[in-house]
Amino acid sequence: MIKVIASDMDGTLLGEDHRPAPETLDAVREACRAGIRFIISTGRNFPGAMEELSGTGLVCDYIVSSGAEVRGPDQKVVITHPMSMELCARMYEIIRNYPVSLIFCTPGSDYRIGKPEEIEESIVLQLHDFHMDLSREEILKSRLYAQLKERTKAAADLDEMAAAGVPVYKLFLFAEDTEMLGQISRQLSQNPDIAVASSFRTNLEITDVKAQKGPVLKEYIESLGYQMGEVMALGDSLNDLSMLSMDFGATVAMGNADTEVKKAAKYITKTNAELGVAYAIRELLKRQSRTGN
Repeated sequence: MIKVIASDMDGTLLGEDHRPAPETLDAVREACRAGIRFIISTGRNFPGAMEELSGTGLVCDYIVSSGAEVRGPDQKVVITHPMSMELCARMYEIIRNYPVSLIFCTPGSDYRIGKPEEIEESIVLQLHDFHMDLSREEILKSRLYAQLKERTKAAADLDEMAAAGVPVYKLFLFAEDTEMLGQISRQLSQNPDIAVASSFRTNLEITDVKAQKGPVLKEYIESLGYQMGEVMALGDSLNDLSMLSMDFGATVAMGNADTEVKKAAKYITKTNAELGVAYAIRELLKRQSRTGN
C-alpha cells in the first residue's frame, strides 16, 4: 500500500506557468485526506520552491536542492548534505576552464562570481534555457528575472564567497553547447565524492554524492518509519533518475519526461500540461480504495 507520495516540481507538479494547477492541488489534498504523506522533491532551494507554492496552503515535507536539504511539514531543517568548500574549490578549478555560467546554490541566496553585467547576462541566459520563446527584453521585464536577481549575490572570487560562511548545496551550470557539457560531466564524474545530474539537456547540477533525490528520499522516509515499497515517486528529468530508478513501490515518469527517465520508471502518466500528477494520484486512490492496499 502506498503511504507516501514524493513529487518533483518543474515539469511534474507544476504546469507550464510554473505553478501547480488547482486540480493538481485538489488531488494532493485528496491523497492527504486518505492518510498519504506528500513530499516535494526538487532541485530548487527552499525559498525557490516556496515562491511557486505560496498561497496554495500546501502542508508537506520538502526535499530541496536535489537532496542537499530536507525539511519537515513545520519547514524546519532535519537533514543536510552540503558540499565542503574544499570540494567546491576542486570542482570550480575544473569548471572555470569552460565558457559556462556557474551558480553556487546555498540555502538562501545563489552566488555568482563576476562583475554586475556578467551576472545579469548569466541570469538572462539561465532563463532563456527555460523560456526559449522569450526575447532578452521580455526576460528582463519578467517576474522570474526579478525573482532570480533578488536572490542572487555577487562575489568577486571563490575566497569572497567562502568568507560569507554559508553552506553550498549545489553547483548549477548551464550552456547551450551540450557536447561541452557532456565533456564536463565526464571529467567531474571521475570524482567519487560528487554526483552529477541534469534538470534539462543544457545544464549540469553537481552535489555531494550523498545529496541525491533517491537516496535522500529513502533515508528520510525510513527515518519516519516507512518502507520503500510504500512510496510513489514522480518526476520528469534526469535529476529524477536517482529517484525513479530505485525500487520504490511505484515510480512514475511524466508523459513529458526524458526518454531515459521513462525507461527507468515502472509507470508513465500524462504530461504536466495534462495534469499528469493529478491523474496518477487519483488512479492510485481508486486502486487502493478497490483493493484496500
